[in-house]
Amino acid sequence: MSLLAAIVAFGLIILFHEFGHFLLAKRGGICVVEFSLGMGPRILSTVKGGTRYSLKLFPFGGSCMMLGEDEDLTEEDPEERAGERIAEKAGMASGKEDQTENGNEPEKENGLPRSYAGIELPPGATGVSFNETSVWTRFLVIAAGPVFNFILAFIGAFFIICFAGYNPASVYAVTEGFPAVEAGLEPGDRITKLNGKRMWVSDDVLNYMGMHANETLTVEFKRGAETMETVLEPRYSEEYGRYLIGISFGGRKMPESVLITAKYSFYELFHWVDTTFVSLQMILRRQVTTNDIAGPIRIVSMLDTTVKENREYGLMTVLLNLTNICVLLSVNLGIMNLLPIPALDGGRIVFLLLEALRGRPVDREKEGMIHMAGMAALMVLMVFILFNDIRNLL
Repeated sequence: MSLLAAIVAFGLIILFHEFGHFLLAKRGGICVVEFSLGMGPRILSTVKGGTRYSLKLFPFGGSCMMLGEDEDLTEEDPEERAGERIAEKAGMASGKEDQTENGNEPEKENGLPRSYAGIELPPGATGVSFNETSVWTRFLVIAAGPVFNFILAFIGAFFIICFAGYNPASVYAVTEGFPAVEAGLEPGDRITKLNGKRMWVSDDVLNYMGMHANETLTVEFKRGAETMETVLEPRYSEEYGRYLIGISFGGRKMPESVLITAKYSFYELFHWVDTTFVSLQMILRRQVTTNDIAGPIRIVSMLDTTVKENREYGLMTVLLNLTNICVLLSVNLGIMNLLPIPALDGGRIVFLLLEALRGRPVDREKEGMIHMAGMAALMVLMVFILFNDIRNLL
């Protein structure tokens, strides 16, 4: 049961991402051929509103397959190229089975051929091809996936704060003999900046001090309505085996209003965005090992462990802890997809911005080759991550 809950939670994050693409594609009048959760062969499938909705065997990933995505519709035979692209996405060999034996054009319905390359379009399929829409519409469709991940993270943070409270960056106590007392910090002071970096919640402060343990800190804080500033030097504690400044934060506070809940939900979102970028910097600087990088298998395992460890404390505790991890994962997925890497949403956005600036699209064939190379590299990386997941779980 716990494993099922973990898979459902992971699937929800991916489903929400793909739903962002789907919703904006439908609003933009684009023909959505298939909306699926999972990868591999279909387990369940139904057609509604001209789109096929599928549940696939492997519960990792998902897709929103749009008609003619990445194809050059100004070429001599756009239908054939669109068919080849759909066949590639479906994992099938490209062909021309959709044409009649005498070479006539395939039968059409709602202005669309009934099938491309042997793949029959869902009954009632309507809409235009992806590249027939404006740059702005395509930009919104591509950006919607990551944006929906941030929306999901905000909803998750809102849920947590409603039932578990928020954690302001307010000093609860200071310890005698440590730099905080000497620097003049007092209980009730709210830390707003460390070395010029904005602090939103107590986790921001703790993370920053953990990453800059032995550095001089310029602390900006509020005492009532007054903004103050002080400088302190972290001091190494033999007892705790790390550098400390001698402050502690109190427990979570229950929100006084919906506005406070919404405000701190945004703060939590900012916290996880910052944490994700810090993690990426650590990876690029080789400050983490491959054992610290988790893929889909370890993520599901981590969610499964969370459910098992917290279910004795009740359903609400399980939901809160599971939601907290999902907030982090959703923010991670949103940011990773916005990176300007070919084949990812961010890479596609780069080409759309170039098209908007140039007034004409980049050569579709060249763009396709770049995305194909990016996809190949991502597949190699995914195989490595999956192997690494299995190795670490054994």
